[in-house]
Amino acid sequence: MNKFLTLLALVFLLSKASLAQQIVSFKSLGHQDEAIYGMSGAQSVYVKLSPLVQIEGSKLVLKLEPSQAVIKEHSFVNVIINDMPVYSARLTPDSIETVTINLTQQDLSQGRFLKIQVKTLLTVTDDICRDLDNPAMWLKVKDYSYLSLLKNKNANLSDINISNCFETKRAIVYPADPSLNDLKAVAWAYARLKKSQSKPILVFEADKVPDSVKNYIQVGNLGTLPDDKKSLIKVSPQSGEGLLYLAQSMTTVTDTVTQRTIVRGKPVDTKTATAEQVPAEILFVTGGDDPGYEKAITTMGNINILNSSFGQYLLIDQAENTHIQNLDENRSRLTLKQVGGASDFLSGVGSLKSAYTFKNSDFDFTPKEVEIHFMGSYSGLNPGDRGYFNIYLNGLLISSEKLDASGKLNTSVTINRYQHHKYNTLESEFRFFPTNGECKNSFINFFGEVDADKSYLESKNPFISSDLSFYQYPEAFNSGTTKVIVSKQIAKNTAGAVGEIVYELNNNVNANNFPEFLYSDAVPDGDLKKYNIIALLDKDDPLMGKFSNPPIKFQENFRLYNRDNGKTVYKVSDTSSAGIAQIFYGGGNNATLIVTATGSKPSDAFLNVSRAIGEQLSTLSSNVCVTDAASNKYLFNINKSSDNLEYVEPKSSLTRFWDTYNLYILLGILILILLSFLYVRSRVQRSQEQYND
Repeated sequence: MNKFLTLLALVFLLSKASLAQQIVSFKSLGHQDEAIYGMSGAQSVYVKLSPLVQIEGSKLVLKLEPSQAVIKEHSFVNVIINDMPVYSARLTPDSIETVTINLTQQDLSQGRFLKIQVKTLLTVTDDICRDLDNPAMWLKVKDYSYLSLLKNKNANLSDINISNCFETKRAIVYPADPSLNDLKAVAWAYARLKKSQSKPILVFEADKVPDSVKNYIQVGNLGTLPDDKKSLIKVSPQSGEGLLYLAQSMTTVTDTVTQRTIVRGKPVDTKTATAEQVPAEILFVTGGDDPGYEKAITTMGNINILNSSFGQYLLIDQAENTHIQNLDENRSRLTLKQVGGASDFLSGVGSLKSAYTFKNSDFDFTPKEVEIHFMGSYSGLNPGDRGYFNIYLNGLLISSEKLDASGKLNTSVTINRYQHHKYNTLESEFRFFPTNGECKNSFINFFGEVDADKSYLESKNPFISSDLSFYQYPEAFNSGTTKVIVSKQIAKNTAGAVGEIVYELNNNVNANNFPEFLYSDAVPDGDLKKYNIIALLDKDDPLMGKFSNPPIKFQENFRLYNRDNGKTVYKVSDTSSAGIAQIFYGGGNNATLIVTATGSKPSDAFLNVSRAIGEQLSTLSSNVCVTDAASNKYLFNINKSSDNLEYVEPKSSLTRFWDTYNLYILLGILILILLSFLYVRSRVQRSQEQYND
C-alpha cells in the first residue's frame, strides 16, 4: 500500500512538473533543418525568454543528424551558450544524436536573450588535408530540437511590462467599424509585432476574437472600447492624453503539446494534453479623446520610447518621433555593421566564410549598381602558399582575388541590377591552402577577419525606368510624403493589409516613413499627383477613375491571361476571393500603389496581396500582382501593348439575356420545329386517307 501511495505521489509530481514546462521547438522559432558544412562550421539560434521563464531547471535538447560518411569517433560537436562552452564530445553511433543541456542563469545574456551556437569539427578520412572541401562533411541541427522551459514560480505579473510584452503578442484587435485612427493604430502595432517575431500576426474585429486568444493588443479610442474591456483599464487619461495600458490576469488554458521522439530510428510525434495557468495580457492603445489617441499611436512608432517603458501604463502628454529624420536623408552608403554584420575572426585552412544580408529598401532608392567593398586583415602568406578572397552574392561567385604577404584586405566589386535582388545574401570567403599540402600545422597559422565597420555597400546610381515595378517597392516611397487612402465602406477589411504595408515601408536600417491616412471621399484635388499614394480601395470606388494611366482600369471589364498557357487568371466578374495590386507613376511622376480585393473574403484577399508584393520577386518588371484564395501569386507586366490583358465591351441587356438563355431558346426552337413537322405530317397522312377512301 505504501509503495502504491508513493507511486501515486511520484506520478502527481511528474504531472505537475510537466504542466509547468513549455516546449519551444526550433521550428516554431523559424528554424528549419539547417546543415553545418565543412570540417568546422557553426550555426546560431537566438531566443528571447519571457520574465516568467525560470532559467534554472530549464533544458536545451538538441537533435543532431551527422552525415553517414563521417568517422564519428573522430568527429566532435561543441555547444556554446552565451559565448561560453557548455558541451563538447565525440559524435555517438546513433543516426540521430540527442544532446541535453541543463540551463543556468549564466547562460542568459543582457535582455534575457539565449544565444545558442553549435560548432563542429568533422572528418571523413581521418586526414585533415584530404578532408578539405569534401562535400560529405555535414551535420544537421534538426528543427524538432527544442527548449523545455520551466515556469518561474516566484515570478509575478509585475515582471511583465510594456517594454518586454511585445514578443508574446500574437494578435491585434480593432473596432468592428474602425476609424482612420484605428487603422493607423493597427498598422503601427502590426509593424512593431512583426519586427519582434517570425510568427504570423493575426487581426480580429472586437466582436470576433477567439476564446483561445489571450495575449493581444487592442486599439481604439477609450469611448469606443467594449465595456468589459474598458473596465480593465484602471487609469483614466484626460482630454488630450494618450495611454498605453497593460492589463494582466491569470487564466487556465488547455493545449496540446507535440514532442518528437525517436522510435526504432524514426521520428515519431507524441501529443499530450496540458492545462496550465498562463498570463492573459491585453495591451491597450487608446486615449482620452482623438488627439490623445493620436499621441498613443505616434508613441507606437517610436521604438526608443517603447523599449524604455518599464511600467504597466504610460500616459502621454506629448508625442513625437524624435528619431525621425528627413526621408530624403542620404542612405546611399551602408556599412556591413549597419545591415547586421559582425567582424568575425576566422582561422584554419580551406574555406572560411562569413555571411551578411541586405535589402534594396535599406538604401534610399532602388540601386542600379551597388559597390561591395571589403576591408580587413589576414595573416600574410608564405612563399608557396595559395590564398584567395572570394565574394558570393546569392550563391554565385562574383569576385575572386589572390591574397599576398601584405596581410591587408582592400577589395571591391560592382554589381548591376540583374545580379542583386530585393533581398540578398552576401558571403565573404577566405580560402587558404598551405605549401606542399602541409595543412596539419596551418590551422593555427592562418587567420582572416573582415572589418564590418569599414566594409560597406554603396548604391552608385538610382534605378530609373519609365514604368514603376514591384522590384522598386517599397523604396519608391522613401522620398517625399506618402498618403494611405482607404475606401470607407471596406475599411474594416484592410486592417491586416495596412499593417503589412506600414511594416514594409519601415523594414530597413533607418525606419522613418510615417504615412498620413485619409478616406477616399476626402482626398483633395491634386493630391493624387502631388504625393506618393498607397490606396486600398473598393473596386467600384469613384476614386478609381481619377488616377492617371494605371495599368488596369477597374471601371471597365477586363480579363488577365497567363501568357504561358493562355488561361484566364482573373476577370473582373470573378466571385472567388482575389487580391489585385498595381504599381505605377502617377500624373506628377509620383509613386502610386493601388490595392483592391474581390470575393467573399476581402480581408484575406487584401492581406495576401499586400504580403505578396513585399516578397522576393521572380521578375524585375512586374507592375500587376494577383493573388487567389490559396495565396498563389501571379505577376504581370502590363503596358499599352500587352497581349495578356483584354478589355471586354459592356453588353446590352438583350445580349446578356441571349448569353444566359441561348441554349434554352435554341432547344425551344428545335422542339417547335419538331412539333410543326409532326403536325404537318399528320395532316398530310389524314388527307391521303380521305383521298383513298
